[in-house]
Amino acid sequence: MTIPAMLQLNLRFLEKQIARFAPPPSRPTAQDSPLLWKHGIAVHFVRQPRARRYLLRLEPDGTARLVIPRRGSRSEGLRFLERSEAWLLQQRARWQNRMQARQPWTDGRTFLFRGEEVVLKVETTAECVTLGFADQSMTLPHPQADYHVAVLDHLRHLARLELPSRARELARHHGISIQWVTVRAQKTRWGSCSSRGTISLNWRLVQAPPPVVDYLIIHELMHRRQMNHSARYWKLVANAFPDYRPAEQWLKKHRLELLD
Repeated sequence: MTIPAMLQLNLRFLEKQIARFAPPPSRPTAQDSPLLWKHGIAVHFVRQPRARRYLLRLEPDGTARLVIPRRGSRSEGLRFLERSEAWLLQQRARWQNRMQARQPWTDGRTFLFRGEEVVLKVETTAECVTLGFADQSMTLPHPQADYHVAVLDHLRHLARLELPSRARELARHHGISIQWVTVRAQKTRWGSCSSRGTISLNWRLVQAPPPVVDYLIIHELMHRRQMNHSARYWKLVANAFPDYRPAEQWLKKHRLELLD
C-alpha cells in the first residue's frame, strides 16, 4: 500500500516544523591537550559553551584548568593565563606546601567532624581493621599505610545520607518547594540552588557544626524566593535564620580545604 502524495507532503511539513522548534543538541565540554607552561605547570584548556568568561583554577593534582568561554579562543586564554601568573604561582606554592606537610592518616590523626576536632583511632586484629572517630566506626579487611581515603569515603557516605533529608525537612518547615537535593564535591562552593529547584550541597558540610549546615541549606532555599543576593534576599535569610552572620563567617574562614 502506498502513502498518498498529499499525506506525504503533510508529513514532510510536520517534520520540518518539529526540526525548526526542537532545541539544539547540547555540545559536550571539549578539552584540549594539556600545555606544559612556565614553572613546570601543566595547563588544561577546557572549552565550555555555557561559560561567560575565562576562568582559571588549580586542580587537586597540581595542574591548572583554564576554561575558555563560547566565543573565546586559546590565544586569548594564553594571554589571560599570563595576566594570572602571580595568582597561579601563589596557589601552586600553597598546594606544594600542603603536599609536603601532608602526613599519612594513621592512629591519632585529628580532623574536623560536625564542627569539632576528633581523633582517628585504629585498632588492628587478625580478622580486620576498625577505624573509629567520634560516634563513627568502620571496618576494613586489611591494614593500610594511609587511611585518608577510607575516612573520606565514609564522610561522603554520611553526607549522602544526612544532607538531603535535612534539606527536605527545612524546606517543608519554611514552605519552600524543591525538586531535587544532590550531594556533590564542588571545588569552589559549599552549595548552590538552580532556577529549577535543585539544591546542591557540598559533602564536606559534614565537617561543619550543625547550625552552620542548617544556615547553608537555608541560604540556598531562600534563593527559591529570590535568585540573587540583593537586600531583599538577605532579609529573607535573616528572617529564617536570624543569627546567620557567625555561620557565614565560619564558612568563609574554612573554605574547602578541610581534609586536604
